[in-house]
Amino acid sequence: MATLSVVSTILALLVLSPISHARTQAQLVELDEDSWQQLLEGEWMVEFFAPWCPACKALGPIWKDFSDWSKDLGVKVAHIDVTASPGLSGRFMVTALPTIYHVKDGVFRQYRGSRDKESFINFVEEKKWQTLESVSSWKAPQSIQMSLVAQFFKLSMAVRGLHTTLVDYYGIPYWGSYILFALGTVVVGALLGLLIVFIIDAVFPTQASSLPSRRKRPKVEDDGHKSDGGHDSEGSNKSEEEEDDIVDDTGRAERGQPRS
Repeated sequence: MATLSVVSTILALLVLSPISHARTQAQLVELDEDSWQQLLEGEWMVEFFAPWCPACKALGPIWKDFSDWSKDLGVKVAHIDVTASPGLSGRFMVTALPTIYHVKDGVFRQYRGSRDKESFINFVEEKKWQTLESVSSWKAPQSIQMSLVAQFFKLSMAVRGLHTTLVDYYGIPYWGSYILFALGTVVVGALLGLLIVFIIDAVFPTQASSLPSRRKRPKVEDDGHKSDGGHDSEGSNKSEEEEDDIVDDTGRAERGQPRS
């Protein structure tokens, strides 16, 4: 009877062990480009890692052990692979790996303490995150500008993947790939410039100038006035000369001198 009880206990432990292990694994939430907005609600601790990062590999088991306490602490524990979600590395300005953030109702604070399970638990349990400075609004991951940064990061990774495909799959040399990208950049830039010009012309159309035009007096009239003035002066000079001749002739006649 005692032997049967021991056997049943062992069987129960063997059955319940995989169940508890599966529950532990499910508590560590994996986020990506499509699900990261879950961080905006509730309290989270999230780690950014890469599979090739040695420090991330060392932190991995510790982070999983910390996730076992998530329900007791009332916090959700997650991790994000930046190689699978490059846009999130730009959105969160991840410059070193691993990077850990504490999130409370959409307010982000970067964790810079010790990387062990006890430190993580004390950080959440004692609310030490309240002493940290939160990420400014213009650098917040949900802001418009950081969304644009995320798109640029995704574009850069796409360009890098295309470069690798051209070199490895199609056998194009490196310099040939760079020339293609340079030409593509010039063409895209020209098209964007034309598009911006069209948009500006459509929104702010040019208007005709409303300044009054100054009319110039024709030179013919000026010349005519000048010529008329010249004729008038010449006429006056001639009349004066004729008067002088008359006076001179009259004087000679009175003195009995012959006229010239």
